[in-house]
Amino acid sequence: FLQLREEPKPGDLIEIPRTGSSHWALYVGDGYVVHLAPPGENSEAGAPTGIRVVKRELLMEVVGNCSYKVINHLDHQYKPRPIKEMLNAGKEMVGKEMEYSDLSRNCEHFVTDLRYGKARSRQVRPSLGAPSPFWRSAWNGGNGS
Repeated sequence: FLQLREEPKPGDLIEIPRTGSSHWALYVGDGYVVHLAPPGENSEAGAPTGIRVVKRELLMEVVGNCSYKVINHLDHQYKPRPIKEMLNAGKEMVGKEMEYSDLSRNCEHFVTDLRYGKARSRQVRPSLGAPSPFWRSAWNGGNGS
């Protein structure tokens, strides 16, 4: 990664390189992002599975000394949801606990579902399985659609 710190716009996906993979967040404006983080104060570390909390935090606090990149990597494949819809969906999720798995329910799945309405991750090979229907249910108020 280059030391990129471009100015994001509301609804942009933010990729933050971390050891072994990338962390992902959705920019919601005024310097804030919505993302999945371990419960407690430390938003950086976490086990490959378990519980995560949806947090709204300052982008620069989430990024720390790392670089980040605005990368709406699926725009060519899926139509982004209207910005207001993305931001409202993210806002409604703040504070909720979610089951987390590096392989099927990770932070990239979370933010791509907010942006596109489809939970996708480039970090997970298709042979390892599709994203769990759990996300659809949890993110849509349990209606499973």
